[in-house]
Amino acid sequence: MRGFAKYTQLGVPSWHVCVKSPARRRWSAITFSHANNKTNAASMAKLAISPVWVESERRWVRLRITNAALRTIDKVGIDVVLADLRARGEI
Repeated sequence: MRGFAKYTQLGVPSWHVCVKSPARRRWSAITFSHANNKTNAASMAKLAISPVWVESERRWVRLRITNAALRTIDKVGIDVVLADLRARGEI
């Protein structure tokens, strides 16, 4: 399976999964009240669609990533991140 299709089969829509680190996705938990009532709760990863300029390809690339992934791109460079994503078959 290529890309994010595997996450849609797991019940996680692809727009809730970070491109850089697929572990950043929707997670669920059980909240307990004072009376020990149990309620399912879901939290979404805080993702932003960020256009990033790739100098080697001379074009803009729109990535759905978290702030931590943006800091990683600033630290190691967009070319390294894109090479890693292509090696994993994500893009």
